[in-house]
Amino acid sequence: MQKRFYSLDVFRGATVAFMILVNNPGSWSNLYAPLAHASWHGCTPTDLVFPFFLFAVGNALAFVMPRLEQAGTAAFLKKAITRSPLIFLIGFFLNWSPFIRWDNEQLVFKAWEYAGPNGTLTGIRILGVLQRIALCYLFASLIIYFFKIRGAFVTSIVLLLGYWMLCMLLGNPADPYSLNGYFGVGIDKAILGESHMYHGEGVAFDPEGISSTLTSIVQVIFGYFVGFYIQQKGKNFDMLAHLFAAGCILIFTGFVWDMVFPINKKIWTSSYVLYTTGLATLLLSVCIFFIEFKETKGWWSRFFDVFGKNALFIYFLSGFLPRVLAIFRWVDHIDEEGKKVYTSTLPWFYQHVCKPVSDNLKNGSLLYAICMIIFYWLIVYVMDKKKIYIKV
Repeated sequence: MQKRFYSLDVFRGATVAFMILVNNPGSWSNLYAPLAHASWHGCTPTDLVFPFFLFAVGNALAFVMPRLEQAGTAAFLKKAITRSPLIFLIGFFLNWSPFIRWDNEQLVFKAWEYAGPNGTLTGIRILGVLQRIALCYLFASLIIYFFKIRGAFVTSIVLLLGYWMLCMLLGNPADPYSLNGYFGVGIDKAILGESHMYHGEGVAFDPEGISSTLTSIVQVIFGYFVGFYIQQKGKNFDMLAHLFAAGCILIFTGFVWDMVFPINKKIWTSSYVLYTTGLATLLLSVCIFFIEFKETKGWWSRFFDVFGKNALFIYFLSGFLPRVLAIFRWVDHIDEEGKKVYTSTLPWFYQHVCKPVSDNLKNGSLLYAICMIIFYWLIVYVMDKKKIYIKV
């Protein structure tokens, strides 16, 4: 097996760092446009983070798969069937954590289902980012192991085209790619239940839903193809040129498909898979050129590298820690109506340190996000120094 390319680790670490940046603004109401998701169709830089991470999962799988194949089917199945449920359960634990919540002036147990602030029934969300990673890793690894390269490629085409057909045939004929017309919403409601779905769109709709997982699996498979090709070709300009060309072709194909099947992260359309995979391949080829060929390693590559070495752990911590800290709150001030306004550690830091730096509230929100990146980087930097790597 070829030596692992350092640029792949930097690529994964940069993706994790950007994921922390976009997931931890000081205020969700004050975001610069590139740091917000597209409202529906379209793609912003923020919409690239999750597919890039799945692409990186596929890259890593390409370097692990030969060892799993040598170990035999039983060892492979044990690894896949053990790792995937564990990642899924960690994501589910994150959704439920910290298991208690404030209800007016009292801390109460966060039940499986409970009445929300407006009286509607709400509950613990079942799916999420880590859950999707778990499902994609499981099915992609099974497809690659048993169907090999050619079979995995055919399966990917079937999934991309099949999902398109499902959207057209099962969705609302008036607009099958809209929030109200998308067929996957009904499936998620029937299986998960509305109270256990995401409600960020104002209604029950899960951007990591069951149906759109079909195409996200392909993102991992395509990442595997790129990692496999890098291993086979080795460090040479032919490999780099072919990667760059493949990225351009995928982007072009995604744009063409966008004319009839819009690029959309929230329902993870097939055109979105091709477009984001193309961009990931281009960016990775640029990283390989500068890091492997020009050897321009330095503080910047080291900064991202440590994120990549504990990627899942630091993503989990960046979601878990704010939830835990929010439990410990105090009265910040009394509003004009005489009501107590509570705060906790991180909101206080944003309101009293980051927000006052500029009249433009977007600057304060961005400063807070950058501070969070630096904070979590210090954690993974110390872990790397002590050779502590938490693997799942």
